[in-house]
Amino acid sequence: MRYLASIRYIDAVVKAGSIRAAADTLAITSTALNRRILAMEEELGVPIFERLAHGVRLSAAGEIYIHHIRNQLSDMERVRSQIADLSGVRRGHVSIACSQALLPYFLPSQIALYRKEHPNVTFSVHLRDREAAEHALVDHSADLAIVFEPVRLTDFMTLIRVRQPVHVVMSPDHPLAARSTVRLSDCVDYPIALPTTAYGVRHLLDIAMRIAGVRLDPVIQSDNFEFLRNHAVMENILTFQIPIGLSDQTSTGRMVSLPLDGRDVPAGILYLGQLKGRTLPVAAARFASQLTNCLASQFEVS
Repeated sequence: MRYLASIRYIDAVVKAGSIRAAADTLAITSTALNRRILAMEEELGVPIFERLAHGVRLSAAGEIYIHHIRNQLSDMERVRSQIADLSGVRRGHVSIACSQALLPYFLPSQIALYRKEHPNVTFSVHLRDREAAEHALVDHSADLAIVFEPVRLTDFMTLIRVRQPVHVVMSPDHPLAARSTVRLSDCVDYPIALPTTAYGVRHLLDIAMRIAGVRLDPVIQSDNFEFLRNHAVMENILTFQIPIGLSDQTSTGRMVSLPLDGRDVPAGILYLGQLKGRTLPVAAARFASQLTNCLASQFEVS
């Protein structure tokens, strides 16, 4: 286990970007940490880090080594989780990278449900949209990714994918609020708030606008969907989100959510997945199964 302690130290230095900062988080002296790194470098026969004026960065050999380290740490977590599972004590840690729409309602409710049965399992949840979510799987900073309209799926093993139609969100007294569905062309005559271009909802809208020859000029743009939703209601303007991020907000009567006509904007796809070829720790695998069942019961599987 001494070797595992050493590679955890190296991983901490990579994340912190400096030996001094990593030493503070590890509660050891920077001198002792540096000795550990030098010993590992001597054993490997190459430097792991390039020493800079204000920190360190991985060398070419270090880039290869950190990938090995993270695989080792991931495997050890899986073994510990399986041993704990054999003893009947549900322990472990689940790390999730997800699109912003999952943060307000869906994941909090699912994590609370899981921890009610397995209170010794801990979680970390990180906002990672589209391409960044897959990268989190590759560098083992996430066990699972739940992402809307991902950019790439090269290293992504899909567990389930469900359809998410784009909805128009507005206040109850907006002129469009009484309709059952909304055409994209209906939105042109009203002020619009849009998510920024990095997000899947905006990606789908931009494609639809090009195809239909319709232009939506936003008066507000933001990378925060909660802000967009609340501002739309306060100013009585239109914004756009997917159903999994709205939950039961519309049931309070404070806002109205209507689907955009599928002829204008086809439904997007929400993916739940893990890294290809990786065997998940028990806790992460069980939570993935719970999410899969929940998504399949609530939404149309694609």
